[in-house]
Amino acid sequence: MTAPELRIGTAGWAIPRTVADRFPATGSGLQRYAGRFDAAEINSTFYRPHRLSTFARWRETTPAAFRFAAKLPRAITHDARLADCQPLLRTFLSEISALGDALGPLLVQLPPSLPYDAATAGGFFDGLRSAFDGPVACEPRHPTWFEVGADTLLRTRRIARAAADPARVPEAARPGGWPGLAYWRLHGSPRMYYSAYTPDVLEALAAEVRRTTAGEAWVIFDNTTSGAAAADALTLQALMSRNP
Repeated sequence: MTAPELRIGTAGWAIPRTVADRFPATGSGLQRYAGRFDAAEINSTFYRPHRLSTFARWRETTPAAFRFAAKLPRAITHDARLADCQPLLRTFLSEISALGDALGPLLVQLPPSLPYDAATAGGFFDGLRSAFDGPVACEPRHPTWFEVGADTLLRTRRIARAAADPARVPEAARPGGWPGLAYWRLHGSPRMYYSAYTPDVLEALAAEVRRTTAGEAWVIFDNTTSGAAAADALTLQALMSRNP
């Protein structure tokens, strides 16, 4: 079995003091981060737009092999709830186009209150696919998104379903949807956004990532509030570098 193209990183690129000595000492925060990791998730696009020059600067100051995942704006996922949002989507895609080849997957994180509706979901992802041909990961959080019909819809649109921890339902802990991309988002458990992961949990995660048959795999740690994300990502990186 061919190993996937694996990328490990964090949501954002903050470097906590506790692990600062494991990163290059000079350069911007992003440049130092990119000295150890080859991927990062841009969560700030969820809250606000950025100038084209900002995306271009991020691209220009990171290595050629570095990739950014970009989170869709809340105006699309939470306010419009995927309905009638093509103009918003076109604007977002135009902004992030300045990342060029540094753009990795788009991340579509849905609100917990948004149930699966075939017509709305199909219309949105068809519109997205008509405008964007690259990898896409969706992190749904309502239980109805983990039923067969929703998984089939995602698969036929080439949309990966992200695995999330903590998982709201058992199926949410495993990647689903389109099998070409496997995407994990680790939010921290038991306290979301704060808790660090224990060595045994990271060992189990490494084993799970090794078993994936996807061509591309992303593991993003989002337990950033306490600064645990960078340390956990470094630990997983070390585990994955060992022989299985």
